[in-house]
Amino acid sequence: MDLKRFWRHVWMSPLKARRSFSDATLDAIQREVVALEQRHRGEVCVVVEAELSTAQLWGELSSRDRAREVFASRCVWNTEENNGVLIYLLLADHKVEVVADRGVDAKVAPGQWQAICHVMETHFRDGRFEEGALAGVRAVSEVLASHFPAGAEGRNELGDRPVLM
Repeated sequence: MDLKRFWRHVWMSPLKARRSFSDATLDAIQREVVALEQRHRGEVCVVVEAELSTAQLWGELSSRDRAREVFASRCVWNTEENNGVLIYLLLADHKVEVVADRGVDAKVAPGQWQAICHVMETHFRDGRFEEGALAGVRAVSEVLASHFPAGAEGRNELGDRPVLM
């Protein structure tokens, strides 16, 4: 087990996460998701996790693998067009992961997702959590709008409220 990583997770707490992602910040992210989902048929989910458990750290669970677990447990894959996208933030590791369902993933190069993660991580390093999250939602929505433009039906298959775990 990486002891530096372990101590980062020990020192991170839900209280620290709430300071970074207050109700006002979560409200702003939700408004952005709702507004931008009008431009495409995709579904954007945002999940912020403060820290991993000791068992997850002992098992050396990576932020990418944890993002995939959250993608599955939040049923982001459960959309008619397989066009759900998860933006996952693991605060203790200072990592952002984007996981896209197979309908989106087949059309988007991994480098596009990595670029979005990098922009968000840069904002977060400077303590600009709301700006970073909004930039990520906007960038993911641009990708979705180019591949899944809005249709006649405006259905909302997944919740728009960011989740703080």
